[in-house]
Amino acid sequence: MGVTLDLSRAPAKALAPTNLTGLSRTELAEALVAAGVVPKEKAKMRASQLWRWMHHYGVTDFAQMTDVAKETRAALAEAFSLARPEVVERQVSKDGTRKWLIRMGPGIEVETVYIPDVGRAGALCVSSQVGCTLNCTFCHTGTQALVRNLTAAEIVAQVQVARDDLGEWPSPKEDRRLSNIVFMGMGEPLYNLDNVAQAIDIIADNEGIAISRRRITVSTSGVVPMLKELGEKTQAMLAISLHATNDALREKLVPLNKKYPLKELMDGIRAYPGLGNAKRVTFEYVMLKGVNDTPAEAKALVQLLKGIPAKINLIPFNPWPGTDYECSSWSTIEQFAAILNRGGYASPIRTPRGRDILAACGQLKSESEKQRASARRRAEQAAEASE
Repeated sequence: MGVTLDLSRAPAKALAPTNLTGLSRTELAEALVAAGVVPKEKAKMRASQLWRWMHHYGVTDFAQMTDVAKETRAALAEAFSLARPEVVERQVSKDGTRKWLIRMGPGIEVETVYIPDVGRAGALCVSSQVGCTLNCTFCHTGTQALVRNLTAAEIVAQVQVARDDLGEWPSPKEDRRLSNIVFMGMGEPLYNLDNVAQAIDIIADNEGIAISRRRITVSTSGVVPMLKELGEKTQAMLAISLHATNDALREKLVPLNKKYPLKELMDGIRAYPGLGNAKRVTFEYVMLKGVNDTPAEAKALVQLLKGIPAKINLIPFNPWPGTDYECSSWSTIEQFAAILNRGGYASPIRTPRGRDILAACGQLKSESEKQRASARRRAEQAAEASE
């Protein structure tokens, strides 16, 4: 005997309200009209009001929008959301670095790091993907498989969470603690360029968060076909995760080099829109003992970058469990920097920050995942022992 299910009365699955904080100005106006909250002729004006409340004042409740009519606020609250994602964990390093583990949804977590005394005042290292596909061998973050791209709203939310914690609403014009944004967290930003570009548009808007595009840096491992589009869409500063001066070594450290070798990468960099002495490329070079840290490699680096307006950030390697790499000695790094300086390139040595909370370069997410898994196992074992 067959059984037929009557699904006509089954309740429809409720859709989560749209979070407005990741929409462009145009999308925001369109959403207000589509929801029937405002008529089309008033949409642009109302969108500008909401934009300022969201991105200048940082409000998370429509009821706080005092210059919006009460009935309109109620309609907005029914149709939309301004909610922040959940901060699962907040850690503060002994050096002042702050790290947040942020849950965007079930199984969707990213880490975001605020580093004081970087840039004009302090830099926020944001993630563009959950996980990564690049598998750079020196990077612990790269050991986590890619889950998905982050949306523009989820990228902007990382900035909002940081500013909530730093107490930087409304957007200050002077004496900012968060003055710079660096896309150097989890993921390859150029594999999520549309969402990264939209997030930058929101972050840089003068009536909102208002962080200048000259203070926003996007770091890539070298997705050459996307470089020009990055420059045209964002006008952001460019950083290249380089780490080697020849293809054979770079292919081991940064496997993407097999697809886009150094000559192709350098040609793409030279064609980056707006490149010049006022808009230099930052090359990131992690110092690996006995791998890429000889005087000969420093000289080769000077030759490789010849004619490119650039500075070179030397990054002491941050060890992680299971890695075969070691950090170069401080004297080796200083000798390497001296050769670059003589070659005409500024080469600051990046001071490791947040190592005690696993917030340093290349340490994001993976280790905290392992720690939480270990904690769960201990809790499960304790529960079994008590039964």
